[in-house]
Amino acid sequence: MGKAEPQVNVNSVSRISSGTFFKGEMTSTSDIRVDGSFDGKLYSDGKLVVGESAEVNGDVVCSNVDIWGKISGNLIIKDTTSLKAGCAVNANLKVRKLIVELGATFNGTCKMISVEEYETVAKGCRHEQPKAVPEAQQQKQEKK
Repeated sequence: MGKAEPQVNVNSVSRISSGTFFKGEMTSTSDIRVDGSFDGKLYSDGKLVVGESAEVNGDVVCSNVDIWGKISGNLIIKDTTSLKAGCAVNANLKVRKLIVELGATFNGTCKMISVEEYETVAKGCRHEQPKAVPEAQQQKQEKK
């Protein structure tokens, strides 16, 4: 009997669609899929998928990553990094597990890290959710 794949709710996946360009910083507690272009810092507690038409430039910190497109920068991955056939990776990798398919292009450095090393880096990347300001206090601030 085979191992069942975990089911991902499609509505909980953040997505940058093909034809979209995003520049800045993105933080998500769920999975992220990029099919367009992203330039900046990307953090996810989940998995990052870089689609065939995607271009990602910048720093990436996430649990797992599957790369079919182009990516450059610094990648720090908690568990598995998978470079798919046809991808182009120009990056410095810090990963626990690395899978490189035939036909993948990788230029850069790779360092194998522990979960503890990942957590040290990830702690500085996590954003805390803004706390709600009580309505009375918000009205008081608006009057100033």
